[in-house]
Amino acid sequence: MIEGPAVSQSTPRVPILGVSVTAATMEGAVRVIEDWIIRKEPQYVCVSGMHGVMECQRDEQLQRVHNAAGMVTTDGMPLVWLCRLKGQRRAERVYGPDLMLALCARSEAAGYRHFFYGASAAVLDALTARLQARFPALKVAGTYAPPFRPLEATEDSEIVERIRQSAADVVWVGLSTPKQERWMAEHVERLGGPVLIGVGAAFDFHSGKKRQAPRWMQRSGLEWLFRLVSEPRRLYRRYLVNIPLFAYYLGLEALGLRQRNAGSSHMP
Repeated sequence: MIEGPAVSQSTPRVPILGVSVTAATMEGAVRVIEDWIIRKEPQYVCVSGMHGVMECQRDEQLQRVHNAAGMVTTDGMPLVWLCRLKGQRRAERVYGPDLMLALCARSEAAGYRHFFYGASAAVLDALTARLQARFPALKVAGTYAPPFRPLEATEDSEIVERIRQSAADVVWVGLSTPKQERWMAEHVERLGGPVLIGVGAAFDFHSGKKRQAPRWMQRSGLEWLFRLVSEPRRLYRRYLVNIPLFAYYLGLEALGLRQRNAGSSHMP
C-alpha cells in the first residue's frame, strides 16, 4: 500500500532530501500512535535516521514508502538538528528503542497488545522476557521469526492470519532498513488494524544481544561512531560513505543545485 502522504497530519512534516520527516517529541509521537490504536486505524511508522534518508536517495520506491507512512520519526540527531534548523524548534529525537519502551510503559495501563516480528527465535525469546520483566503487565500477543529468505505466498498468508488472530494493537518489525519499511507498506492494510512500527536494531538492544551507545554519545550525535567501532565490517559503508554523501547532498540542496521534493519521484 503506497498511496501518498498519510491521513494523520497532527504533527508537522519537514522535507529532508525528499523524505517527509515528522518533527515530533517522544510524547507527541506516542499520543499519535495511541490515537491510531484507539481508532483501529492501520498505519505504519518508519523510524528513520540518516541511513534511511540516504537509502531513499538510491530507491525512489522506498522514498514513496517513507512518504506514505503515518510518521517518519527522527531516529538520529542529524534529522533533529535539521528539523530545528527549518523552524521546528520543539523537535526531539524519537529513537526506535526509546519509542518501544515508552509505548510499552503506556501499554501497562492501557492494555495494548504487542506482536514482535523479525530477528531470530532466540532474540525474540530474550526480548519478550526482558520487556515483561521490566513491564509486568505488558501483553505479548505473539512473536514470529521469519526465515532469512523471501517468504512463499502461503507462508506470508499464514503469518498475516497469525497476526490478525492475535488481536495485536502494535506490531513491532525488526528486519532492518529498507526491508522492514517495504514489509510494513505491503502488509499494513492486510493485518486487521494494528499499528506497524519498524525499529531495526531495537530488538537486538533490548534483548541484550548488542550494547547501546552511552546516552552522552546518543545526545551528541555520536552514536554512529559507537556502532561503527562495534560492527566495523557490517556498518562501515553505512557511515563512512553515507555521512559525507548526506552532507554533500544537503549542501547541493542549499545551493539550489539539487532538488527532490517530498512525495515526488522526480530528481533532476
